[in-house]
Amino acid sequence: MSQVRKPRRMMADINVVPYIDVMLVLLVVFMITAPMMTQGIQVNLPETDSGAVGDDQEPVVVTVREGGDYHINVGEDQKESASLETVKGHVLRIMKNQPGTLFLVEGDRAVPYGKVIELMSSLQGAGVEQVGLVTEPPEPADS
Repeated sequence: MSQVRKPRRMMADINVVPYIDVMLVLLVVFMITAPMMTQGIQVNLPETDSGAVGDDQEPVVVTVREGGDYHINVGEDQKESASLETVKGHVLRIMKNQPGTLFLVEGDRAVPYGKVIELMSSLQGAGVEQVGLVTEPPEPADS
C-alpha cells in the first residue's frame, strides 16, 4: 500500500533578515549624509517686540553699513571702517580675553544679504557662540 502524505503546512513565519539589512544600510546612509545637510549658522534671532539684552556685560556690536563696509565698537577707531579680516582679528582677541561675549550684528536695510552672512560666518569661524541681530521695534499703528 502506498503511504498517504499529509498536506504541507503553510509556514506562518516572516523572514525579517532582509528588512534588517535594508534598515542598517539606510541608517548608515543617513548617518553619513545628515552632517553634510546642516549648513546654517545658529543664531538666536530677537523678536521684533523684544526688550533690551539683559546681560551683565556690554555686547560687542558689529555694523554693516549701506556701502558694505564693516564697523566694530571696540578701541579708538569706532568710526573708521574695517575689513572683514580686521573685524575677525578684533573678535579673536575679544574671545580670547572674554569667551562668553555676546556679539550683535547690526545691518543696514539696503545691505545685500550676502554681506551679513559673510560677517556671521566670519564670527562663527572666530569661535563666537552667541550672536544676535539688532532690530528696531515696530512703529505703533495709528488707530
